[in-house]
Amino acid sequence: MKVPYDEVIQAGHQADIIGLKLNEELRGKKGEATYTADKAIAEVKAADYDAVVIPGGSSPENLRQSPEILTFVKEANDAGKAIASICHGPQILISADLLRGRTITSYPPLQDDVVNAGAEFRDEEVVVDRNFITSRTPKDEPAFVRELLKVL
Repeated sequence: MKVPYDEVIQAGHQADIIGLKLNEELRGKKGEATYTADKAIAEVKAADYDAVVIPGGSSPENLRQSPEILTFVKEANDAGKAIASICHGPQILISADLLRGRTITSYPPLQDDVVNAGAEFRDEEVVVDRNFITSRTPKDEPAFVRELLKVL
């Protein structure tokens, strides 16, 4: 998620990297990027943010097992906050039971999981459905970032 994070910062917005633990080192896909969690999920509230960006790669598979992460995302959705999710990110939306009746995209092999969770799957570079912004892969990041910055 280096490109979306960098673009949000360059556009003048503040961004916090939220992890399961404060100061936890987080590695991006293939270990090419590393981040340090600015805040722990236990110390943040969705009400304090304008948007939530859910990364792809292997992070969602681990994060979806955290009740605190799922609660945070549900509260953001209930408040109508923008939720931008790319690649494997919709796994968190699936586990939070937020896809019923929605239209999204994701990493294409997740199509069956998305449909089984009640969403319509579209194989497009970016899909915007109300407060959800979703994209398939890093090659779709320009469209993903464009739509995210529109709502910020």
